[in-house]
Amino acid sequence: MPASFLPRLACACSILLAGSPPSLPQSKSVSAAPVAFPSQETITYDIEWRLIYAGNAKLTLDPKMSAGKQDWSSKLHLESGGLVSKLYKLEDNYTVQMENQFCASGSVFNSMEKNRHHETTVNYDPVRRKATYLERDLLKNSTFKTAETEIPACVSDIIGGLYKLRSLKLEPGQSMQLPISDGKKTVSARIEAQQREQLKTKAGTFNTIRYEVFVFNGVLYARKAQLFIWLSDDPRRLPVQIRARMGFPIGSITFELEREEHS
Repeated sequence: MPASFLPRLACACSILLAGSPPSLPQSKSVSAAPVAFPSQETITYDIEWRLIYAGNAKLTLDPKMSAGKQDWSSKLHLESGGLVSKLYKLEDNYTVQMENQFCASGSVFNSMEKNRHHETTVNYDPVRRKATYLERDLLKNSTFKTAETEIPACVSDIIGGLYKLRSLKLEPGQSMQLPISDGKKTVSARIEAQQREQLKTKAGTFNTIRYEVFVFNGVLYARKAQLFIWLSDDPRRLPVQIRARMGFPIGSITFELEREEHS
């Protein structure tokens, strides 16, 4: 499925081995004030699975001016590595175009794994309030799946949702609802700011705020899991760590910041 990189990597990890969200204090929904973060950047992550190196990811964001307004282009390259790659080679390239407040306008997802090569395109039409999904098998030159879902005037894909979260300053104890669509399904995903934590990575030591994003367990993705994102507690709102906590036998998959570059 487009942009569901953690679930896909989880499938890779599960080959090596062949709950519900936690109860939290009542959180307050807020209208969060926007914050600033660098408009052009490249972020590189090491991917870890059960203390084993599993691959790497590179996420870029580029601003683009269109008809006098701010648009955005983001690219994610994900590649398995180490033992995971030897048993289950995976290489994904995902590009999303966004308008103004990180509202998705279109995305292309090119995924290669083992003997499979698929390309998925999603077009988001704010006028018709529809998202259309087309997945093709490039090896067989055939259409694999099509779908359509209703969307609000501004909806984020999963990557745009990360940028949207970064642009809003949610303090621990606060929460928000964010419209997210993968082209097949549109949901209002709950995001909770949980607590401040200090993290040490290859890129340095960061004071962060930990967020939980509720997109698994049948919300947007069927897989049972919890998704946590740690953003730096400063104006950059840098994604320092991303973790999917899944049940046995997979366990946790973690994206840990290796380096950042800004223009």
